[in-house]
Amino acid sequence: MIGVVASITIIGVLLPFPFYYFLWTYPQTWVNLCGKGRDPSKMMAHVSHFIKLLQFLSLYSVSSLSWPPPFYFYPLFAFGQFLNFRVYQLLGEPGTYYGVRFGKNIPWVTEFPFGYIKDPQYVGSVLSLLACLSWVPFQYILLWSLGYVFMIFVESNEDPATRAKSPT
Repeated sequence: MIGVVASITIIGVLLPFPFYYFLWTYPQTWVNLCGKGRDPSKMMAHVSHFIKLLQFLSLYSVSSLSWPPPFYFYPLFAFGQFLNFRVYQLLGEPGTYYGVRFGKNIPWVTEFPFGYIKDPQYVGSVLSLLACLSWVPFQYILLWSLGYVFMIFVESNEDPATRAKSPT
């Protein structure tokens, strides 16, 4: 039987993925909820940052931190965060937070890492998670990574006809 801490941690680790799925699948609903004058990408970023905090806190509750980290930590974490930073740098907040789904015109980017690495932000996130394997039990890293794999699958089937229009 799964204990209370493990159950809460599982919920915390999985918390953002239903939110992302909802926004990707029903962007018009989110745009309408945000209302006129509110940027749906910015609102998604605010909610996502809060959920990410809860996600990290839940993972921290089952972590056993030690210093120094193993040798593999530095290159995995550094490259993973570099990919995340680079994606945000190239796409900005609207491109990173589903702007295209919310009806924004997001220019197509081909600079590195795009065109070289498929889904570079998710790859960077998974690399950063793998870097933490010496501190966090494997099953939580795996679960979080599977959440990213799920979102890669969801986001690979984008139908332009389902993009949001301006708020009603």
